[in-house]
Amino acid sequence: MSRRTETDVRPITEAEFPDWNRALNTGFLQPPAVAEEQLEARRRQFVPGRSLGAFDGDRCVATFRSFDQELTVVGGGTVRADAISNVTVTATHRRRGLLTRMMAQDLAAAKERGDVVATLIAAEYPIYGRYGFGPATTMTEWAVDVPRAGLDRRWAAPEDGGRIDLVDGEDVRGLGPGLHGWLRREQPGAVSRTELWWQSRTGLVNMNGTPWTEPYYVMYRSADGGVEGLASYRTDDHWGDAKQPLNTATVEWLIGVTPAAERALWHYLCSIDWVQTVKSGWRSPDDLLPHLLPDPRAARITTQADWLWVRILDVAAALEARTYDGRGAVVLEVVDRAGITGGRWRLEAGPDGASCVPTAESAHLVLDVGDLAALWLGDASAVRLAALGRVREERAGAARVVDALLRTSRRPWCPDMF
Repeated sequence: MSRRTETDVRPITEAEFPDWNRALNTGFLQPPAVAEEQLEARRRQFVPGRSLGAFDGDRCVATFRSFDQELTVVGGGTVRADAISNVTVTATHRRRGLLTRMMAQDLAAAKERGDVVATLIAAEYPIYGRYGFGPATTMTEWAVDVPRAGLDRRWAAPEDGGRIDLVDGEDVRGLGPGLHGWLRREQPGAVSRTELWWQSRTGLVNMNGTPWTEPYYVMYRSADGGVEGLASYRTDDHWGDAKQPLNTATVEWLIGVTPAAERALWHYLCSIDWVQTVKSGWRSPDDLLPHLLPDPRAARITTQADWLWVRILDVAAALEARTYDGRGAVVLEVVDRAGITGGRWRLEAGPDGASCVPTAESAHLVLDVGDLAALWLGDASAVRLAALGRVREERAGAARVVDALLRTSRRPWCPDMF
């Protein structure tokens, strides 16, 4: 009878990068052979010590990568984040604790660096709660039935004196980073984008190995000439019986830093000849889109799910980094089974700032570090979590106090997949 050999978990070397990528493709059910162009593009993401692999002999059987990121918090400040991606375990090596070992190594290093949180986009819901992550933002996708929407299909220009123009990838690389920076200052849950992000979305770098086809890029300028919106979209070529157009425009990403920009970009997309359906791409669950339409029911939700997951590594730094509209104080007992940042903390907060310090006072609310992450950006409700049995009130009304402090008027949103 054969015995399992000990699997080595370690940072990969440059020489192991091709085998690591083969395991990565295998884990995501992509063709295991990695094209040279794709491999060279992925090398630009390689940071020594931040890509981990599990090796059974010479073969890589699990992958894990992290990188530096900034995450926008409530009020427009940012915190340092350990962004986690490329997590796979080959089917032949499941249930051996490989992800647990890689995660422990990475989070310990992130804590040592002084990162305030770790972030990821979870492919499967049940996996990451056991590592202290909680779903902190939600995303929604809509499919707009254009004929039903009630917009003027003869629309030619924004009513506010602005203008819509088609642009090219070079324009996007020049204008996009500044526009995204503007959005990120206003949007809790948004994350930083690298130069590589813009290059890969405009065809300079091919990250997925498939042939590049350029999408359409559209820009909105306000009446005073300032660029306030950009979007990328693709269209198909689908016709029904009797030569009826049934084309769909699919939005890859859309940045509108003012309501006027959002209104103009969505109206443009819903006025393109032959387009009968507009798919919105990943949007905030309280996006303006449905109610920019005369008939909001024309926007049908096709996906609504958790999106950005957060793991708090420093409770005090996280709670002091954000702003608070109301004023109050609460003692939180944070349960962290990994021992990274648990304990009892007194949060005193108001419009002029916040203080979060360790305390020996009796707890008002007891909660897991993952549930604190879900509350931190303002999306979740402590009252609802208490009703679900996920947080426990030690003082009556504590959950309402937490909601009054932490919840926000607009929901947090992460526009990105990483």
